[in-house]
Amino acid sequence: MKTAEELVQLLSLEKIEQNIFRGENYQAPWKRVFGGQVLAQALYAAYQTVPEDRILHSMHGYFILTGDISMPILYEVDRIRDGGSFTTRRVSAIQNGKAIFSSISSFQSNQEGFNHQISMPNVPSPDALVSDLVLLEAFKEKAPDFYKNFAHPRPLEFRPVEKINPLKPQKQQPFRHVWIKANGELPNDLRLHQIILAYAADYNLLGTATLPHLDSVSLNDLFLASLDHAMWFHEDFRIDEWLLYALDSPSASNSRGFTRGNFFTEDGKLVASVVQEGLIRVKK
Repeated sequence: MKTAEELVQLLSLEKIEQNIFRGENYQAPWKRVFGGQVLAQALYAAYQTVPEDRILHSMHGYFILTGDISMPILYEVDRIRDGGSFTTRRVSAIQNGKAIFSSISSFQSNQEGFNHQISMPNVPSPDALVSDLVLLEAFKEKAPDFYKNFAHPRPLEFRPVEKINPLKPQKQQPFRHVWIKANGELPNDLRLHQIILAYAADYNLLGTATLPHLDSVSLNDLFLASLDHAMWFHEDFRIDEWLLYALDSPSASNSRGFTRGNFFTEDGKLVASVVQEGLIRVKK
């Protein structure tokens, strides 16, 4: 999967009957269903049952079981509430009769109100940086296992501000900044851009929580898995234009890492925020 068009096809579910949809899986090289895919497909399913004037403002989800990459996922939508301003939907992602993911999403009609935001971090522009795939080429022969795990085609381009050398891992502060953009032009549909941003938001989160510990363990020695995920959408945006993903990890404890993230446009507008907690264990 190399282009935004391919990603849109993956996230566009087949309608089985009212409130029930079916999705296929990205054949990820790590042989597990990618959490961002389930997040985005669940949001797609919810959006199919929401009035046209309602736009997502928040979603909260739990990853319950590891998904089987070899079989489709069914998405069942529960139409919890249709109010005057807000619409609420619960979505269950199911395989083998069991829920592997559950989320609640809230959608709102456009309304006027107060506006404020924090400032975007002062970091180099994406034009001054190169993609992570270009950076990884330097380790193709020197660190083949690391290269194999992380160097694979994606429908999104990532340009990291901070660099990590897998041959000389060093303890770092739990902060990271990555520019993200879809590979290809997308339709002018805010719903679609939100769905793809939900997919993109699952990248880099747990990795940020490992940064203070890279002096004692290699990334290849860690097992990472998302436990829960929440997103809030503040302003309109396009995922086929550069967005800065500014991440920090305030805490890690009891084999869990907690990470936050904010998405900014190039001109500094805060468009979305993310929090996630995930499992971080040393492989046996």
